[in-house]
Amino acid sequence: MLAALIMEHVLVITRALLDQLGSFQGFQPDADRYLHAMLASGANHFMERPAAENDPSHKQLIPYAVFHHAGRFLTYTRGGSSGEKRLVAKRSIGIGGHINPIDAAQDSLGETMYYNGVEREIAEELVLGGTHTQRVIGLINDDSTEVGSVHLGVVHLFELSNDDVKSNEDAIQDLRFETLEDLHESRDRLETWSQICIDHLWQARQKA
Repeated sequence: MLAALIMEHVLVITRALLDQLGSFQGFQPDADRYLHAMLASGANHFMERPAAENDPSHKQLIPYAVFHHAGRFLTYTRGGSSGEKRLVAKRSIGIGGHINPIDAAQDSLGETMYYNGVEREIAEELVLGGTHTQRVIGLINDDSTEVGSVHLGVVHLFELSNDDVKSNEDAIQDLRFETLEDLHESRDRLETWSQICIDHLWQARQKA
């Protein structure tokens, strides 16, 4: 009974909806069209997390926040207390997690619920000493891995007013800022989603 009471529920969409919108592998910059459709009324629902983690017919929506200041990006190592055990010890540039029912107040549905979850996840994992702005720059899908096959990333780029950032939990270790050049050169040490993000940011810079 206790396990049932504390079971985590996570926000998901069906893979059929993703297929309808246009399945992709890697980075998809047309974020607004996808996100608006996925957060529409009736387009998503909550599932028990253990079931969702083993059900590729659904995709868990995961905000993936990337933090930038003065030409450098925040990086960290996932510690042993990370909620996603399959990513422990990997280097990452993304902070985020699942959207839960707690993010949906009585007057908070759809996109408002989603952005409530983004802010909650960041506050749980980091302490930001300055101000910031943010925008969604794309989506990540990677069906080539066990983790990726059941998750869909929504990439948020945060522009920070300073580099005063501290970890707020044990799962976030060895915080530091690195240049895009350094991250691109050493991309093999990053988790797959971070590699996909770095590749997109690098290509965008080359085209600028």
